[in-house]
Amino acid sequence: MLNKVFATGGFILVMRLFLSLMLLLCIFSGNGQQLVLPGDHPDPSVVKIGNEYWAVGTTSNWFPAFPLYRSTDLVNWKPAGHVFTKMPAWADYYLWAPEISYDNGKVYMYYTAHKKGGNLCVAVAVADKPEGPYTDLGPLMCQDYGSIDAFPMRDEHGKLYLIWKEDGNSVGKPTPIWAAEIKEDRTALVGEKKELFRGDVPWEKGLVEGVSIIKHNDYYYAFYAAAACCGRSCSYGTGIARAKNLLGPWEKYTQNPVMAANTEWKCPGHGTPVQKNGRHYFLYHAYSTNTGAYGGRQGLLNEFEFTEDGWVRFLNGNDYGKIKKTEKVVDRFSNQTLSGNWHWSIYKNVQYNIANNTLKLHALPSTSGAYIGQSILAGNYYAAVTVQKNSTAQAGLALIGDDKNILYTVIDSNTIRLIQVRKDEVQVIAEKEILRPSNVNIRAQVKNNTQVTFTYSTDGVKFNELNNEAADISYLPPWDRAVRIGLVSKGPVEQAAFFKDFILVNQ
Repeated sequence: MLNKVFATGGFILVMRLFLSLMLLLCIFSGNGQQLVLPGDHPDPSVVKIGNEYWAVGTTSNWFPAFPLYRSTDLVNWKPAGHVFTKMPAWADYYLWAPEISYDNGKVYMYYTAHKKGGNLCVAVAVADKPEGPYTDLGPLMCQDYGSIDAFPMRDEHGKLYLIWKEDGNSVGKPTPIWAAEIKEDRTALVGEKKELFRGDVPWEKGLVEGVSIIKHNDYYYAFYAAAACCGRSCSYGTGIARAKNLLGPWEKYTQNPVMAANTEWKCPGHGTPVQKNGRHYFLYHAYSTNTGAYGGRQGLLNEFEFTEDGWVRFLNGNDYGKIKKTEKVVDRFSNQTLSGNWHWSIYKNVQYNIANNTLKLHALPSTSGAYIGQSILAGNYYAAVTVQKNSTAQAGLALIGDDKNILYTVIDSNTIRLIQVRKDEVQVIAEKEILRPSNVNIRAQVKNNTQVTFTYSTDGVKFNELNNEAADISYLPPWDRAVRIGLVSKGPVEQAAFFKDFILVNQ
C-alpha cells in the first residue's frame, strides 16, 4: 500500500512539474520578438514617407555614419546609403541615436555627436528626400553633462518641441528628460526647457533615455528605455509613460517595464513606434542571447496595442513577415565604391580604390593599421580573403573591436603573423615563414563568439594552421559596439594592401 501511495504521489508530482514546465515554455514562446535588422543596429528609428518606411541606426565610432534602410513591410529592409559620408564640421566622434522625421515635405535627421572641445550635443540635418543628401544644421543643445537622444513632437496646439535626455549618468547625476520649443526651420531652440520626467523608479536604476512619443486619443505616450544600455552587463528595459498634455504632468505605468529580457533577446529598448495598416509597431534594439555583445544590438519589431485602461501592451509576436536571412556575404569588389556593409574607424583617414575586382586598401602606420569591417550575424562564423602578391603593406584578415583592440593575421613579405593588439599593446601570437610565389588565401573560423583559428594557403588547395591553439577574442567588443570582421593594411602611408574575394559565412 505504501509503495502504491508513493507511486501515485510521485506521479502527481511529476505531472505538476511537467505542467509547470509547459506553462513556462508557453510563456517564453509567447514572449518572442521578430528580428528585422540583423547585425549591429543600435537605437533604430523609423518613419513612413509616402508608400515606404525608412529606418536608420547608430554607428557610434564607425564610419560612414548612420546607415539608411527602406522597406515596404517593416520586415525586409534594403540598404539605402548613409546620412553622413563626411563628419559634421562641428563634431569629432560618438555619432549616436539618429531619429528620422518627416514634416511638411522635408526629412529631418536628429542625432547626437560629441562636439569638438566640448561634450555631447543633440543636432539636426535636413534633406529633401530620405536618401539624402543631408545638410547639417548643427547642434541645438549642448549641456555641461551632455545632451543626447533627440526626438521631435508637436504639442496639443501644434507647437513643435524637441525632446531629449540630459546625460547626467555619465557623471553620476540624474538623467532628466527635457522638452523645449524648436523653430520650424530646426535651426535653434526657443524659450525655456521643461522637465518631463526622470529615472526615479527602482527598475530604471536612475537612468531613462531614448524617448519617442506618439499621440493616441486623449494621451501622449512616451516609449523610453531605462537602466544600463550596453555590453555584457546590460540591464535595459522598455517603459511607458503618458500625459494628456505634452509638457505634462507625466505618469509612468505601474507595470513597467513593458519589455524585458527573455530566452532569446536581452536588454530591449530605444526605438520608435510606427503604424502600418492601422496597427501599431515598435522598432527597437536588443542583444541576441546567442551572440550577445559580440553581435551587437540588433533591430527587432514588436506589435503593441492600447489597453482599455489607456496603457500599452506589447503582443510579442514573431511572425510579422518572412525575413530573408543573410547567411553568406560574398564581395568580389565589382563596384567602384565599397558596399554599405563596410565600416571603418571614425578616427582614421581610411583610403581605398577598387579596380579590376580588386580592393586597394592604403596602409596606415598605427598599431591597428587601416581596417574595414562588417557585422557578424552568428556566434559561429567563417571568413576568407585572398591577399594579392603585389601587396606592399602588411595585409590580412582581422577581428576588430576598435583602434586599440584588434586581432589580425597578415602577410608580410615571406612571413605570415597572427598579431594581437590589446589596449594598444602589440603581441605576436604566431608566426611562420612561407614561400610566396603567388597570392595567399587566409581563412578565419570563429566558434562560440570568442575562439578564432586562422589557416592559410599559398596554392588555394592545401591549407595550413597558423595558430594550433584557438586565439581568444573575448576582449574585443567596446561597451557600445560589436565585433566586426574584415581587412587590415598596416605600414607606411605610401604602401597598400590588395585584396580579392572576401567571403563571410554566418553558420
